[in-house]
Amino acid sequence: MAMSLEEFLEEWNNSSPYVHVQTSGSTGAPKPMLVEKRRMLNSARITCDFLELREGDTALLCMSLDYIAGKMMVVRSLERGLKLIVQEPSGHPLGHRGTVPSVSSSIDFAAMVPMQVYNSLQVPEERERLRQIKNLIIGGGAIDDALAAELKTFPHAVWSTYGMTETLSHIALRRLSGPEASEFYTPFPGVHLSLSDEDCLIIDAPEVCPEPLVTNDVAELSSQKFKILGRKDNIICSGGLKIQAEELERQLRPFMRAPYLISKRPDAKFGEIVVLLTEGSVDEAREVCQRVLPKYHQPRAYIHLDHIPLTETGKPARFRLNI
Repeated sequence: MAMSLEEFLEEWNNSSPYVHVQTSGSTGAPKPMLVEKRRMLNSARITCDFLELREGDTALLCMSLDYIAGKMMVVRSLERGLKLIVQEPSGHPLGHRGTVPSVSSSIDFAAMVPMQVYNSLQVPEERERLRQIKNLIIGGGAIDDALAAELKTFPHAVWSTYGMTETLSHIALRRLSGPEASEFYTPFPGVHLSLSDEDCLIIDAPEVCPEPLVTNDVAELSSQKFKILGRKDNIICSGGLKIQAEELERQLRPFMRAPYLISKRPDAKFGEIVVLLTEGSVDEAREVCQRVLPKYHQPRAYIHLDHIPLTETGKPARFRLNI
């Protein structure tokens, strides 16, 4: 059963200096962690300062309190004195206007996953409420080009977040709306970045994470801003080429109608081969790949699945694939 707000506040207000959280499960089975309340407060203060949130501003909680993203919305509200509007997590957090009148009021700050944003854009009334949120942060999954294009026209600040459970939600934001929209993330003050020998991002954020964290995210650094290219474990080494699964997915996204996923499997000749899994037609997927992708980046195997596996937070659950 999902954690309630009352249960989280009871844990937050007890005598322990720690809070229990669990990882999202995008790269393996979800695992429990203990995190320090003081570091959660540090993270909350940094975000509120960056977004210039003030006491009395309204904040919408529409994410599960089982995960760090939902917990941090509550902690930010406690740290800054925000008025918290609680909405049961769903794919349409801005819907049900008649039964949840508070959601139709002004919202200064909200956090959502891409699926919630996408769904809200499909309903005119929800789309307008989404546009009126003063500061919207989006995390927990990739934001595709079509969604980013829609958000760029929004009148207020929309941000993509970068972070993970270990960094107590995000340590950097990337602007999606207006003329400041960018592919590069801006780290918060006090966050120092570098790259490993494998070009993976190393995060040194002592206020929120006790030790430097070497991520699996292949990144490009530019004047301390950074761009994520994909995950190290999603690099496919095929016939001497290093192919990033997420980059292939990005190239295919404008042309694929059915849900799909790029993966890999061992191969005696090539070492590894690119595999495309789709909920739609294999023949249609093959035609798109042959038309869009460079020859040596095209999948060598196509598999139909009834459902692409996802984690509870909507990320591709690649580790669940058995191909």
